Amino acid sequence: MIVIVMGVSGAGKTTVGELLADRMGCGFSDADDFHPAANVEKMRAGIALTDDDRWPWLKALRQAIEDWQAAGESRVIACSALKDAYRDVLSPRDDVVFVYLKGDTETIASRLKARKGHYMNPNLLTSQFAALEEPADAVVVDIAPPPATVVDNITAQLDARGFHQEKRPT
Repeated sequence: MIVIVMGVSGAGKTTVGELLADRMGCGFSDADDFHPAANVEKMRAGIALTDDDRWPWLKALRQAIEDWQAAGESRVIACSALKDAYRDVLSPRDDVVFVYLKGDTETIASRLKARKGHYMNPNLLTSQFAALEEPADAVVVDIAPPPATVVDNITAQLDARGFHQEKRPT
């Protein structure tokens, strides 16, 4: 199973994604690692990416998803996936489960201000919310609780939808 933990920057995608991957006993990847250097530099400078900037990144990520699927590997991926069109590239055959980390602007802005060492310029939060098209069919979780509780809520919703989650042997 491929699970993409999505949402705007600062929603907790990496923190929650790593915890979820550990809970599922599978690998974790951050979609940011698939960005070309030019995209990273634009974001660091506070310049919002265009769709033209994003298409090669999304296609590279989709190729990685297909490689993991071909190898029979489950994976949790942290990826903004803000628009329906982006999610269509990432899951053209509806073979990916999206988990939407939903939060309000104030909560996320305070998280971004407190974050150290990340290239995403906090001034881009407004553009992220402007681009966000909330998914109609994703698992939706509130980001307000602690990360472990968010993961509990995700796994409960995945179970309720009948998704088999791999677990690490104890």
